[in-house]
Order: sequence, then structure tokens, then C-alpha cells
Amino acid sequence: MSEKLINIESFHPLDIFGANDQNLEVIRNFFPKLKIVSRDNYVKVFGEESDTVEFEEKFNTLLLHFEKFGRLTKTDIGLLLNSESNGAAMAPEGQNDVLVHGKNGMLIKARTANQRKLVESSLKNDLVFVIGPAGTGKTYTAVAMAVRALKNKEIQRIILTRPAVEAGENLGFLPGDLKEKLDPYMQPLYDALGDMLPTQKLLQYIEERVIEIAPLAFMRGRTLNNAFAILDEAQNTTPSQLKMFLTRMGAAAKFIVTGDITQIDLPKHQTSGLLHAQKILNDIPGIDFVYLDKSDIIRHKLVGKIIDAYSKET
Repeated sequence: MSEKLINIESFHPLDIFGANDQNLEVIRNFFPKLKIVSRDNYVKVFGEESDTVEFEEKFNTLLLHFEKFGRLTKTDIGLLLNSESNGAAMAPEGQNDVLVHGKNGMLIKARTANQRKLVESSLKNDLVFVIGPAGTGKTYTAVAMAVRALKNKEIQRIILTRPAVEAGENLGFLPGDLKEKLDPYMQPLYDALGDMLPTQKLLQYIEERVIEIAPLAFMRGRTLNNAFAILDEAQNTTPSQLKMFLTRMGAAAKFIVTGDITQIDLPKHQTSGLLHAQKILNDIPGIDFVYLDKSDIIRHKLVGKIIDAYSKET
């Protein structure tokens, strides 16, 4: 008799075994010779060594399927464990345009023509600037592409950063240490990642620094190799800050810079690094600028009308 212990602490047991262990029962039916026990963050398997080895291989296929597609149904288990499927994890039909299968099977894709332009441009260029108003999915689409690249093992880590410019608020008066002061400012990045990765996996990635979310100042002096780096709110960088970020690009890196030039929070005498970059980087091969507009707004329908009203006033 042989015993195998499989660690699943990167996953929530409910995601893998289903409500009332429905998925676990399906798995057990495929391995009638084995005793399979789920305990907290582990799965224990008892049986002949050849059977336990086969179980571990196929069970890992189930975990990989959930990690990639954000769901594991009884149908998925049947297809993946069936010997004729050769353990191949297959995307549901008609989902070739999906960027990421998020939590609970959420399908995250480019939803507008300009968002699709962003995806296509990032495939062709290592540095892409994305400029557009609030609610157009600039950051969300960029984060989805970064998560996809990580899941596909095209890169080794994701770097998400923002300039810590106070939009009418004073960070110094917030309670707590530096991280506690800055975390609320970085929350939109956490929110996007939270839609795309299981909670345990996201926490593991952050703890292991596979995913790093940090203020722009923390990028100084670094070289970002094999990374997908996103600079958000770039309209609030100075030219020297943006230059600093762009020159962090290392080997096998992808960079996306997002910003809304209608919401610059810098002092009036200070030039926006994003506006400056538009002027001097526009004609360099390998660098592209993608522009989104109010037709790309995917928030509440009133957001477009609000943007229109403010643009008319100015």
C-alpha cells in the first residue's frame, strides 16, 4: 500500500471539491481502488503505488484547469479524468476571445473595439500607452492581459504601480504606517486582481512577490526582467518619474502605461509626464499609443453623461 499527500493550500477546498463535496464524489468514482480523504488543505490518497501516482497526475490536471478557467464543474471533471481526453484542459466552446477566466467562471474579455485594439497592440509592442477617460476599462483590461501572461507562463511576475499623488486628499493625515496609508490608494488594482484570481492564489502570489503592487517611487533603481509591468494613473507622473519607470524595462518585459489626461492632479505649474511622453515617444517602433473614448465606457450609463457635462464646462 502507498500513501500520497497532496497540498492544495493555494485553493479553497470548496472551489475544488464543490458544495457538499459533490466534485469529490465524482473524483472518487473515477478511482474506485483508492481511498481519498480531504482534510483542510491536503488530500490524502491510499492505494497501490501505480494508482496513487496516476491519481496525483490527474488531480493536478484538475487544479491546473481551475487555475486557468476559474471553475471546476462535475462536467469538467468527467472530461478531464476520462482517459480519452488525455488530461487536456479545454476552454468552453466559443470563448477564444476571453482574456482570463476569473473567479466563479467569470469571463473577462475586451468588450469594446478600442479595448480589443489595446489587446492587439500589446501583442505586437512591448510598450503601450493607453489614454482615455474614467470607466473605459484601461486598467482592468491591462491587468487581465498581465494575469493571462502569468497563467500562460509568458512572464514570471506582475508589477502594478501608481504615482502616490494625492487627488485632493492628504495621505499624511491617514492613520497607520506607509503601507496602510497607501493600500486604499492601490485598491483599484487589488479589486481587478480579485476578480481574476482565487483569493488564496492571489495572497500566495503577493506573499511570494510574484505579484507586486507598489508606489511608483519604489521602482527606482530596479530592472524588471520577465515581468508584465503596468503603470496606472500616469497622468500624475512628472516627466522624470515616467522616464524612470520606462527605463526599468528589462529583458522579456511588457509595459503598459495607462492614464486619463482630463484628470491631472499635479500642481498647475508641473508638466504631466504622460503629456510629455505623447510628444516625444510617438514615432518610436515598438511603442504604441491606444486611445479610448466615451464609447468605451463600461461603467454605469450615467458616467458617460457626467464626463460630457464636465468636458463642456471646461
